[in-house]
Order: sequence, then structure tokens, then C-alpha cells
Amino acid sequence: MDWRSIKYDWNRVRAFLVTAEEGSLSAAAQALGVSQPTLGRQVSALEAELGLALFERVGRGLELTPGGLELLEHARSMADAATQLSLVATGQSDSLEGDICISASEAMATFMLPPILHRLRLEQPRIHVTLLATNDPSDLRRREADIAVRSFRPTQPDLIARRVTEFKANLYATPEYLALLGNPNSTADFSGADFLGFNDNHELMKGLNEWGFQLTPENFPVMTENHIAQWELVKQGLGIGVMMQQVGDAEPRVQRILQNYEPMSGEIWLVAHRELRTSRRVRMVFDFLAQALSQAKV
Repeated sequence: MDWRSIKYDWNRVRAFLVTAEEGSLSAAAQALGVSQPTLGRQVSALEAELGLALFERVGRGLELTPGGLELLEHARSMADAATQLSLVATGQSDSLEGDICISASEAMATFMLPPILHRLRLEQPRIHVTLLATNDPSDLRRREADIAVRSFRPTQPDLIARRVTEFKANLYATPEYLALLGNPNSTADFSGADFLGFNDNHELMKGLNEWGFQLTPENFPVMTENHIAQWELVKQGLGIGVMMQQVGDAEPRVQRILQNYEPMSGEIWLVAHRELRTSRRVRMVFDFLAQALSQAKV
């Protein structure tokens, strides 16, 4: 191989790729944690190295030129290879110090993980934790997180998973709101009730109707993707919402809407990339979380 033919800097290729995916220099600079002028210089330097214009300005954003579009998939392949190299290198680490990123849903990150992570910090103060609270599954293969706490089993063959426990969830509302409905005691009595939903309500509505309700989109007048905001709306009496049983039963401002019904149930899975599982640091945190979550009352 003629190594002299490779005349570009990988950091500049990364700058090009992130700018293309984010759509602007400002968004790309924020994603990479660098200044916008620095990122702009990296992209300009790559264009000079390649002798090719990669972007053209359109309004306040950037669009790829035909040449930039042609190079984009090659840049993505380079990024995948760099990510895999990082995974393998991290997997060989034998150190119990360093960074760890844990991804979990907003509700899990807010109500379940804080005391667990507090114990982890007391036992392993040299491990620096980043908690990523998101309801979208993090892409572990692209290193968006090292470990994920999920409510479903992953299917990707390069991920490993451990089912650590089950959780139960119920529907809750304030006593005042239930009084406005006439204190209903069966699912049929909630046909005119307001439920707090998510932006994509199909699965939630389907699940509730399988539970015995007869709901339509009209029953969801207030929606939000943020689970914590939704829970606050429930506590303010705007309607009925779902929450993990441990959290809902402990909140004095609300009550279960159907006391005699069996709660909804699900599973909690701990997931990591197969390469990372050979890292002593990641393996220790993975096992610590697995034990702590299995002992938690959810």
C-alpha cells in the first residue's frame, strides 16, 4: 500500500462527516465540543487537501455538493471503522478508572438510577459517570453509550444483554380528577376521560384498549414525549398517566385509577456492546448495575 497517497487528516474527515449529518457548522461544533471557527477551518483544510468543494451555503445552512455527497458514505465507513477500533481498545482496558456512559429512559434515570449511581460513586470514585436520560434507544455500536438500561431485549448480534428484573406499572390520577369523573371503577367508565399520551400514541392506546379500555385519539388531548413532564401533568390533575408502580404508589398526590386490576408488567434489560464486555471497568459497572437493579423494588 502506498501510504504517501493518504494526504488528509482523519479529524478533518470527522469534521466533514458531522457537519454533513448535523446540517450546519454551529450544530456540528456543538456535537463535537469545539468552536465553530475551529470546525470551519478543519472543513476548509480538508477541501484544500482534496481539491474539492464539499459544501455550499444555502440560506443559514449548508448543503453537500455532488462531490461531497459522493464522499459521504466513504466518510461514514471510516467513522464505523474508527468506532470499532475504539471499542476493541476499550475492551482491552484493565483499569477501574475512567469514563462510563449509561443510557436509560427519563423515568428510569430520574427515579431508579440516582441511588444506585450514588453507591457506585462511593465504591468506585475514580469512575466518572455520564447518565444519558433519553427515551430513544442509544446506539451502543456507535458508542452513544457504553451500557444501556432498556425495557426490551435487543436483537443485534454484536450486543450482549442480561435480563435483570421485571417492573410493574399502573395508571394514576389525582383524587380530584377521579372525582370529576364520578370515581369510575371499571375500564368502561373511562370512555370520556383524558389520558396523557406521547407524540406517537398508537402503541399506548392499543395496549390500554387490550387492557379493557375503549379509547380513541380524542381521549389524549395533552401529549408530551418527556416522561417526567408527563408525570408532573398527572400530579397537577390534567388527566391519567402511566408510571412505574414503585414511583406512583409513593406519590401522595395521586392514586391508582383501578385498585383491583392487575398492573401492567415488563422487563428490564442491561445491554452493552460485546467488545466492551471484556473491559474490566465496563464489566464491573455492568455487574454492579445488574445486581442493584435486580434488588430494587420496581
